[in-house]
Amino acid sequence: MASSSAAVSAAAPASRRAPKRAGGALLVWCFLAPSLAIFLLYRIIPLFWNIGLSFSSWSPLRAMRWAGLDQYEDMVHDEVFWQSLWNTLIFIASAPIGIAIALGLALLVSAEIRGRDVYRTIIFVSYPLMTVAVAIIWRWLFDERVGLINYVARSLHLVDQPISFLNSFVWALPSVIVANIWQMLGFYMIILLTGLQNIPPNLYEAAAIDGANAWRRFKRITLPLLKPSLFLCIVIGMLNSFTSFDLVYVMTGGGPGRATELLVTYIYKLGFSQTRFDYAAAVTVVFFVLLVSIAWTANRLSGGEAGAVERD
Repeated sequence: MASSSAAVSAAAPASRRAPKRAGGALLVWCFLAPSLAIFLLYRIIPLFWNIGLSFSSWSPLRAMRWAGLDQYEDMVHDEVFWQSLWNTLIFIASAPIGIAIALGLALLVSAEIRGRDVYRTIIFVSYPLMTVAVAIIWRWLFDERVGLINYVARSLHLVDQPISFLNSFVWALPSVIVANIWQMLGFYMIILLTGLQNIPPNLYEAAAIDGANAWRRFKRITLPLLKPSLFLCIVIGMLNSFTSFDLVYVMTGGGPGRATELLVTYIYKLGFSQTRFDYAAAVTVVFFVLLVSIAWTANRLSGGEAGAVERD
């Protein structure tokens, strides 16, 4: 009898906890519902709509009809698509250059030097600026007539005639890449500086006692322990390079010719200048697949390297 009454008394609190758990779960879903609805409305539905549109033939002046792989077949023979893809890959490949410069700056401002906080602020100030403002600044710097770079180059007698950076097939893409690197430099530096400050100083002290010079300490201690931060910078740098629409559009508009045309600017022109929404959707699908593939590959490589550092 006593055991049965004990079982009843134990079951009573459990039965009271069940409605509380259900109410808590309902409250959580109520808080999540607005965010999930926005994500579904502005991310998932447009994604599947775009995929469906890439297999169709449609413009504002005619009804949608099934086209199969016609858009993708046109893409294979589209020279502008391949040029914009090549420019995009060059843009992505430039990210490690900015990271290497940022690493040198992070090592410099992490040392005990006078005014290092001022130097950190000066280097970081480029990142919070709006991308359009950065594009305008660098468009002025590269200007053929009143640009500061041409003025300095001519004053130092490095060139006889001013260089038309943004109107040159040779210099236009490197000029935009320089502007992009400058904008991201402060962000990379902060990430790497945080990684440097998390390295225990006693490791350097022990290495110095063992006779390791500065280069060996950098190679054997700094680089291995900075790998997670470096890979984070690489991933963010590649993704930023993939989507640098406003910087390129304001500085060059994709020109001269197609010298600075990226996939993202080409998609914009296809959709809003040429009203070829079906073909723009197909290029967007390829763009999305490349973006996800690069992000996934970089994430896998980052995880593998971080695990190796921890095991060491």
